[in-house]
Amino acid sequence: MTKRQKTAANADEKIKQLYETAFPEDEQIPWKDLMRLVEEMPLDFTAYYDVETFIGFTIVYPRKQFNWFWYFAVCEELRSKGYGQQILNQLIERYNGQPFVLDMESTTQVCDNLEERRKRQSFYLRNGFRDTNEFTNQRRTFQNLSCEIFVICQLFTTFAPGK
Repeated sequence: MTKRQKTAANADEKIKQLYETAFPEDEQIPWKDLMRLVEEMPLDFTAYYDVETFIGFTIVYPRKQFNWFWYFAVCEELRSKGYGQQILNQLIERYNGQPFVLDMESTTQVCDNLEERRKRQSFYLRNGFRDTNEFTNQRRTFQNLSCEIFVICQLFTTFAPGK
């Protein structure tokens, strides 16, 4: 698997389509605004390929204390084939043992995509992340829509999945 750094100028339509289908609309920053942030902030925007087949992308916000996963998506038809694990391993190697933090939709909230949420949570827990319980049952509001958040973090200095 290869990775290619992306900018707003070279982010292709496949990345945009995955972004718009992989994340609930209320969790999406409008694409134009997201691309502006990619240009203005120190965001690590990376696309992943198997030869020339687009696999997925990540947007990570590197901070001094931790690396914050903004977005991590694999094409739906390629999920459960080990690509997410490979991408995660590349990120662990790239950030050399620094902590990662991410937020995700609650697995206790009544919703239409509960099974998807549970699979996502299971993926992260299998790969060494842990539930911090720091923000469970808190509310986050984005564009006047509220949702529960679930925070997971991992210190990779003691665990390297798949190695």
